[in-house]
Amino acid sequence: MKIIGVAACTVGIAHTYIAQEKLENAGKKAGHEISIETQGTIGTENELSAKQIQEADIVILAADVKVSGRDRFEGKRVIQVPTEVAVKSPNKLIKKVEEVMAQKQ
Repeated sequence: MKIIGVAACTVGIAHTYIAQEKLENAGKKAGHEISIETQGTIGTENELSAKQIQEADIVILAADVKVSGRDRFEGKRVIQVPTEVAVKSPNKLIKKVEEVMAQKQ
């Protein structure tokens, strides 16, 4: 499965990058292709390309603030959670993504 997402916390420093790392590690461990963009105090990093967005099966928004460019994900299945969920339970979140996608089929 191809998973993309955005991590963004209120301060835009620690939780943003921890959420990104934990989600990418959990997704890869579960055998998925995963890319997480970060939106923080220094701007957007690892920006998702139009191709990545088009090919994605599902989008994870691990955010405590408004995600800029959310309209890019129009028509995609989106799961939104606080960054705390991505930081504390990334494996459970990936399992939830798998369940949501299984129901879709």
